Amino acid sequence: MNRAGLILLAGLGSLGLLTAAFGFQHLGGLAPCEMCIWQRYPHGIAFGLSVLGYFAPFAFIIILGSAATLGTGGIGVYHAGVEQGWWEGPSTCSSGDISDLTPDQLMDQILTAPLVQCDQIAWSLAGVSMAGWNAIISLMLAGVWLMALRRA
Repeated sequence: MNRAGLILLAGLGSLGLLTAAFGFQHLGGLAPCEMCIWQRYPHGIAFGLSVLGYFAPFAFIIILGSAATLGTGGIGVYHAGVEQGWWEGPSTCSSGDISDLTPDQLMDQILTAPLVQCDQIAWSLAGVSMAGWNAIISLMLAGVWLMALRRA
């Protein structure tokens, strides 16, 4: 496959992941958490860059596209780790330790908590959450971008 074809493939991959995310949200009724939303922006950027790169396949466009997919892949790894309890997530979107909180602080935490917490797995396939799948596929898409960079 030539450079333009690889760029198009990578962009369509990001578009597919975005479409799946919106499908789970709007058709499946799974509201996204804050980190889920974070993972969408780089895919939109990568898709836009792929359209541009398909017609003008310059190296800097390809590098930006690979950076976008590496970025969303990194967020996906971080999010999957939060879901698995490997590390703590942002205090704004995950439940933390409540043992040292006063009743008033606990009530404030409850009242300001988001509807969907980032440390809860809403859906999984083969034991891998949506964040995990985003990480896996995004890192593969970054590889496609980098293959395009190597093509003449």
